[in-house]
Amino acid sequence: MAEKTIMLVCSAGMSTSLLVTKMEKAAAEKGLDAEIFAVSASEADATIQSKHPDVVMLGPQVRFMKDQFEEKLAGTGIGVEVINMQDYGMMNGEKVLNHAVELIESK
Repeated sequence: MAEKTIMLVCSAGMSTSLLVTKMEKAAAEKGLDAEIFAVSASEADATIQSKHPDVVMLGPQVRFMKDQFEEKLAGTGIGVEVINMQDYGMMNGEKVLNHAVELIESK
């Protein structure tokens, strides 16, 4: 089992796949043991139950769902954050990974 589990959520689960690849590359370069994966918003609830991520990162296109996720995850210790739109657009896996790790370590 990975030391850190990071779940990305987007509308269809496909636009974040490139970002996941870049985040995995950044994690490997840092020697960070992390499981990073993307799911569609419709699969998020079931995946949270089965994978128990440390943090849920929402793609900018589903930022409107942040309050719903915060409500669902209240008291679980799972952080929720919207991925910075510029980092998402530039597919800056290292910055998104660093932010996810900061959220995990701050809880």
